[in-house]
Amino acid sequence: MERTEDLIELCLLIGKMMMQNGAETYRVEDTMTRIAQSFGRDEAQSYVTPTGIVFTISPGAPAKLVRISDRATNLEKVKLANNVSRNITSGDMSIQEAYKELRKIETSPTDYSMLMQIIAATLASGFFSIMFQGSWYDFLPACIAGGLGFIALINFIRLFEIKFVAEFIASLMIGFTAFFLFSLGIGEEVDKVVVGSVMPLVPGLLITNAVRDLMAGHLISGLAKGAEAFLTAFAIGAGIAVMFALF
Repeated sequence: MERTEDLIELCLLIGKMMMQNGAETYRVEDTMTRIAQSFGRDEAQSYVTPTGIVFTISPGAPAKLVRISDRATNLEKVKLANNVSRNITSGDMSIQEAYKELRKIETSPTDYSMLMQIIAATLASGFFSIMFQGSWYDFLPACIAGGLGFIALINFIRLFEIKFVAEFIASLMIGFTAFFLFSLGIGEEVDKVVVGSVMPLVPGLLITNAVRDLMAGHLISGLAKGAEAFLTAFAIGAGIAVMFALF
């Protein structure tokens, strides 16, 4: 490829990586623009949404589009991509070197192990129940309900392509487990157990990024992320409401 095409592919790759792993829209656009400017392309333009990126090297040049279908939270990859961006703008990396490094980061297993994620969600659920004025008698049932709910979430995400179904089923699991344990005399306040257990499912980063994008003037991205966060929260609440209605 020509140098211009290499630069376009590099900017699209780093933008896609950052967007897929939880970066804010304005940060993605700023990173792509700074990389292009570091190679003398001061008129580069980018348009980023949660589902796609459009980038052109100059207003009169053809634009290229890359789709974003999968989104997750992996701030380690965002940090590594930012490090590559800084090396590019400081002149320490060529386009080819940066592209190879980004491909390496993209395929590297930087996620925590599944067991570590489950343990973290389990303990977080228990401590959230304490934070919401629950007693230490609610700690254990919150840990059990939160851990089972998180296991249900990560397994049903693989089974269902429809968004929000996994969150709904996971909250059903949490509600059922909390009420079942409460019926056995384990725990004092079932509402504190439920609230603590659902916290690992709450889309906190998505809500934060939605607000930050709206404040930065990215109205479409902010509203899209806000809608996704609202529907996720609605699915969680609906699952818990079903269990409250049944029990």
